[in-house]
Amino acid sequence: MSSALLHNAMVLTVDAQNTCYDSGWVTVVDGRISGCGKAADRPDESGFDEVHDLAGHLLMPGLVNAHTHAAMVLFRGRSEGHSLLTMEGWYDTIRLPELAMESGDVGPAVALSCAEMALSGTTTFCEQYFFAEEIAEAVERAGLRAVIAYGIVELGDRERGISELAAASDFVRRQRRAEGRIVPWFGPHAPYVDNSEALLQDEVAMAAELGCGLHLHMAAGPEDNEITLARYDKSASQALEEAGFFKGRVHAAHCLDLSAEDIAVFARAEAASVVQCASAGFRSGRGMICPVVDLRAAGVTVALGTDNVAANNAYDMVLEMRMAGHAASHRQGKAQPIPARELVRMATIEGAKALGLDHEIGSIEAGKSADLACFDMRGAGWSEVPEVEAALVYSGSGRDLRHSWIAGEQIVRDRELVRRPFEDIRAEYSKTYADYWTRVSQMAEVA
Repeated sequence: MSSALLHNAMVLTVDAQNTCYDSGWVTVVDGRISGCGKAADRPDESGFDEVHDLAGHLLMPGLVNAHTHAAMVLFRGRSEGHSLLTMEGWYDTIRLPELAMESGDVGPAVALSCAEMALSGTTTFCEQYFFAEEIAEAVERAGLRAVIAYGIVELGDRERGISELAAASDFVRRQRRAEGRIVPWFGPHAPYVDNSEALLQDEVAMAAELGCGLHLHMAAGPEDNEITLARYDKSASQALEEAGFFKGRVHAAHCLDLSAEDIAVFARAEAASVVQCASAGFRSGRGMICPVVDLRAAGVTVALGTDNVAANNAYDMVLEMRMAGHAASHRQGKAQPIPARELVRMATIEGAKALGLDHEIGSIEAGKSADLACFDMRGAGWSEVPEVEAALVYSGSGRDLRHSWIAGEQIVRDRELVRRPFEDIRAEYSKTYADYWTRVSQMAEVA
């Protein structure tokens, strides 16, 4: 049995009461939180294998990045001036170069992405991409927790769609047997746009059979609804509801272009959630902003995500909280309609709930996994405030991360990765990056 006492920190529990201890403590036994409280009730440190004095630090649940594509770090800076939330922008700057991608490119790319997430406070992320097996291996080596949705893109090729769904089903079964920190899902890329109606129905049936979630992009723009408006005179989300898509767990990214009727679809579903990617939305040039205030008022769970770092360029979930706050103010036409405290919840417990993991992570409560992030509050930008959430969201940065733990294992210590040096990860990635883009150039020359 292993045990640790983390004390002298400002402990932000993100429990139902948003309990915060100015000088609090958290105890961990065998990877799980065994208790937390105020200084006066701190247990004797002699009974613990490890003791961490975190004076001047904020200790909180690890952040949940609820939508990204980790291997796409290979495309960082490659789509500047293009909107990845349009079919043309995505296909020309991402999909065509992706045709040169090989399985060996994925591990080094995901390793770098995991390192960047870990070093900025993210302990869990939701992934949707191809090469799911290679992604899972890289995530396991990094020690992070992840929901990995096997990316399925049909693009009019029915046989390819069927083959990909079969491969996704095999992936789900294998990962379930592994019983690690990875939760396998299906990832239909986008409904009707590049996954046909027939394939969507097959995906719903298989997800129900296997009891896994569906993670997709939805309502990124008006073209997402073109097919269903022409065929059924209704939006894609309304058509999906009628097709039974919302009977299981559905996690939808972006959702910029939702009507009141669309919001009602999500509200009626038993396990539907939306993940806002505010930075990616702003950078896309789209005029719409995810109606987060209206979704939350309707009882829909809304999480936060970075999207890929071609659309965003950063994995900093602290920055994403800030951008989500700005987006809500702009959309609603009023100052801070979503308080900083709620933005923190969206990046922790609400993200966990969206992924079906709120019983395990997302708050500091006895019995939950010890997935923790510790931010240094002694630097520039941090000063006394009535609520620490406001300082974190609007003054802090992911680069203030000092330590992190996942299932009680320390992943970051004193701003350094514990399992593998960042320099080694970066060196391997740099070689992979050069090799990959050389291959892309050669393919373009042949074409």
